[in-house]
Amino acid sequence: MSNENENLENPNTPAETSGEQAGQQNPQPQRVQVEIDDSKVLALYANFCRVTGTPEELIIDFGLNPQPFGMPTHPIPVTQRIITNFYTAKRMLHALSLTIQRHEATFGVLETDVQKRVRVTGQPARP
Repeated sequence: MSNENENLENPNTPAETSGEQAGQQNPQPQRVQVEIDDSKVLALYANFCRVTGTPEELIIDFGLNPQPFGMPTHPIPVTQRIITNFYTAKRMLHALSLTIQRHEATFGVLETDVQKRVRVTGQPARP
């Protein structure tokens, strides 16, 4: 089992309801220790993602694109699918955004355009 820290609001913290509390600042969300059992997790790699959904749910498909340059000539096999509600998706977006910001602060900006990352033999990468 592993422990993960999540930034979750404490459900026992009452919302601001009276006029006398209006002058006070809202307290910061408290860190809650959430216990995670990852003993049955299946880790798979994906370099392709498709997001679709309904008014109630978000569907995120993951797969492995064997031809990352140009247009794929064969269908990309989707091997994993996550179906979640929009509240969880928004929390995931926030967590991913913070993680990417920390990564870029340490290692530099991530260029998502593959063509801008390609290096021609003997030439430096384009800025």
